[in-house]
Amino acid sequence: MKKVVPLQPKMTAQRAELIIKGLAKESKSVRFSEHALERMEERDISLADVTRVLCNGYIEGAPEKGKKANEWKCKMVRHARGNREIGVITIIIREEFLFIKTVEWEDL
Repeated sequence: MKKVVPLQPKMTAQRAELIIKGLAKESKSVRFSEHALERMEERDISLADVTRVLCNGYIEGAPEKGKKANEWKCKMVRHARGNREIGVITIIIREEFLFIKTVEWEDL
C-alpha cells in the first residue's frame, strides 16, 4: 500500500511576510549562515539593517518551495541608505524560525 503524503499548501507572499515579520521580533528565531555573515561584513550591512529589513520590508516576488519539507525561500527588501535597497534571502523553516541565506545590495 502506498503511503499518502499530504500536499503542502502554497505559501503566499502576504503570509510569508507576516511570518517573517513576526519571527524577526525574536532574535532567537533568526539564524544566519556563515555566508550571510561574510556578505554583511563585506557589504557593510549591519545586523540592525537586516533586522529592519525583516521587520519592516516587503516580499519581492513569490515564495519558492525550499529544499526540504516545510521550508519556503523568499527575498525581503527594504529601502536603506540614499537610493539603496537591501535584499535579505530568507528561508522560513516550519514557520518556527528564519534562516538568513545571504544579504545583498539590490542596486548592484
